[in-house]
Amino acid sequence: MSDRAVVTGMGVLSAIGQGKTPFANALLAGVSAFGVMQRPGRQYESSYLGAEIESMTFPPSISRQTLRAASLSAQAALVVLDEAWSEARLSELHPSRVGLIVGGSNVQQRELVQIQESYRHQPDFLRPTYALSFMDSDLCGFCTAQFGIRGPAFTVGGASASGQLAIAQAAQAVVSGQLDACIALGALMDLSHWECRGFRALGAMGSDRFADEPELACRPFDRDRDGFIFGECCGAVVLESVESSRRRGMTAYATLRGSGITMDRNRNSDPSVEGEIEAIRLALESSGYTPADIDYVNPHGTGSALGDATELKALKSSGLSGVLINATKSLIGHGLSAAGTVEVIATLLQMQRGRLHATRNLDRPIDDGFRWVREQPLDHAIGNALTLSMGFGGINTALCWEGPR
Repeated sequence: MSDRAVVTGMGVLSAIGQGKTPFANALLAGVSAFGVMQRPGRQYESSYLGAEIESMTFPPSISRQTLRAASLSAQAALVVLDEAWSEARLSELHPSRVGLIVGGSNVQQRELVQIQESYRHQPDFLRPTYALSFMDSDLCGFCTAQFGIRGPAFTVGGASASGQLAIAQAAQAVVSGQLDACIALGALMDLSHWECRGFRALGAMGSDRFADEPELACRPFDRDRDGFIFGECCGAVVLESVESSRRRGMTAYATLRGSGITMDRNRNSDPSVEGEIEAIRLALESSGYTPADIDYVNPHGTGSALGDATELKALKSSGLSGVLINATKSLIGHGLSAAGTVEVIATLLQMQRGRLHATRNLDRPIDDGFRWVREQPLDHAIGNALTLSMGFGGINTALCWEGPR
């Protein structure tokens, strides 16, 4: 049994594109879609900024009945899973040898708030499915029912690190031989006005400085940053054992060479440079890489005052300040539970094309000692990449990726 897992399928949805090709094209063209958010239930005497998905195209295999019952988060999950499932040809595998790990818990908040407000004055008429929609198994139920998955399916919660955490767990499932393939889904976190208000009260979400210029508000690693800008997104990555992929003649995007997951022993939102350094060290060590082997870093890079500075300190202390770096969130916003998965997809698509996207609004980097990809995309062959994702509660994740050889 190989001790590595390979990626054989991906699906992605964001405010700048649905599907891998439109998404990659938009990234490399520097497209963004920031504005005052308009989705019902997300504003209340407020004007929160973000990037919202304008529409989705649903495959004919998903019935209208299923879509009517599905929340925004569930619809997004079905869309990206269909793309990843088809590309990885998972129907060839026995249903019991395919699993699903959903990165993110409590992701359907806006849906729940809207239901509560609708039935506030007639609670006896509350629809029975409400009891399903607040369970952390709800997206697992939608996805396993639609695709006939019979292997293990469950959620993992790591706040904004949930997406990468799901990938690490999916890789363990196939490396151990428990499954032939396992899908890591970074769930769309559907914020209501309550969550937006909470993030603003915490000082985590921007933007006061650019309230009237939404397109300038999302600025990771820039001196004028004042908090993260939310961006709706969802992604699915199929991790498969080397043996299964070879047996089926699959072409892999990349191999997951190593991972690092650490906790800071801290409930709060403030990051720890020591914890991030340790996660990077573990990922490099388990992959057999040195810092000199890494060709590209896709950072967490949210635009928070403390988080961005802490991450750069961790990268510098880890010997990675000379590696090319850009910030995917500058184009798509912060997808919270989905961020890690979608940014891994962005990394592997850049690896496939040999081209790095620009970093939007990086006018005055907080540290000029890094090799930033700034105003324009850059041709660059990526042999090995490092992706980082951190979350509230002190969780740090790092993944090392090897491109096709």
